[in-house]
Amino acid sequence: MTAFATTFGIALLAAVLLSRLSARSPLSTSGIFLLAGLVAGPLVLDADHLSAEVVREIASVTLFAVLFSDGQRAPFSDLRRQWHDPARALLIGMPLTFAVVSLLAHLLIGLDWTTAMLIGAILAPTDPVFAAALVGRDDVPARLRSLLNIESGLNDGIALPVVLVLVGTLGGEISGESTSLGPLVLEIAVGVVVGVAVPVAAAGLVRLPVLGVTDRAATVGPLAVAVLLYVLAETIHANPFIAAFVAGITTATVSPRASEAFAPVGELVSELSKNGALLAFGALITAELLGSVGVVGWVFAALVLLVGRPLPVMVALAGSRLPRRERLSAAWFGPKGFASVAYGLLVLSSGIEGADQVLALVAVTVVLSIAAHSATDTPVAMMLHEQPDPDPYTGARPDG
Repeated sequence: MTAFATTFGIALLAAVLLSRLSARSPLSTSGIFLLAGLVAGPLVLDADHLSAEVVREIASVTLFAVLFSDGQRAPFSDLRRQWHDPARALLIGMPLTFAVVSLLAHLLIGLDWTTAMLIGAILAPTDPVFAAALVGRDDVPARLRSLLNIESGLNDGIALPVVLVLVGTLGGEISGESTSLGPLVLEIAVGVVVGVAVPVAAAGLVRLPVLGVTDRAATVGPLAVAVLLYVLAETIHANPFIAAFVAGITTATVSPRASEAFAPVGELVSELSKNGALLAFGALITAELLGSVGVVGWVFAALVLLVGRPLPVMVALAGSRLPRRERLSAAWFGPKGFASVAYGLLVLSSGIEGADQVLALVAVTVVLSIAAHSATDTPVAMMLHEQPDPDPYTGARPDG
């Protein structure tokens, strides 16, 4: 772990020193940490020896932290106003993406239909970690930010049961995870319940007159909620990703001041978690893994990004009130990331036939996605740049 910590520190310093360049070029912080992991891992220096299980745990914790933070950008009042487009993306776009990616895996790679559908389920969700590159920018139109935030926040948890059922269909077993449909639906339901109950209970405790909570201490309240929620979800086998996003939404709804104060802390935790997970993922990549998929595997990965997401989302958003350039941006900006990595590593440990090939195809798709979407998030944001509303009294804009 010393090598991992050293590499992380060097990459973090490089990201700081290059931050001005990153803000106006395709160079991204994500790219810096992924490259650092690739260099430190077996691919080049072989300095880090992280197991697949360790990387999966890092990816899962990162995803949980980011989902909790992102959920706080979407209180229930916003969801009531802006549910139409996310519903289209989740109920039409996601199933179509699953179908298209499954078809590509069957026709291009030659996988049987069940294994092809497994890859479709792993690669169907988008990643909230990288979607945050647009979701977190105030100059990107609010409708698009809301769409990407809600879609990426929910589709990870929705995809997990499908992945587990398909693993069970293929005869695989995953320690600590059910692969039957009934228990998985129950886990989603319990995730929603605890995602609401824990923040509501915490908000009630803060308001008790016998307790004294300062404004400064209240800002770390959401962090306490997140930690307790993660432990509870793991203990009672609730869907942790659904629980995290629902808890973020609930926290922003019942404790808006604490949520707003916590936002800078949450963003910092999410960013550091993301960077550490990227480094760990890069350190897992080997030359054998990248080469095992062949040219056809890389073509498959490119088509997943260029066709597998954009075409279904454009179909799903046809007739919506989003302007054409925002629909195109939503169609393109569906990065694959830590959810796909975590699910791919689950499959690797399941014992199914062809698990290595599934992980290899997922890995090259994620690597290509991180490179492509990290390089295009700034140009897309600049294209979508929206001037802040002028002051209603002076007519001046906030940026001067």
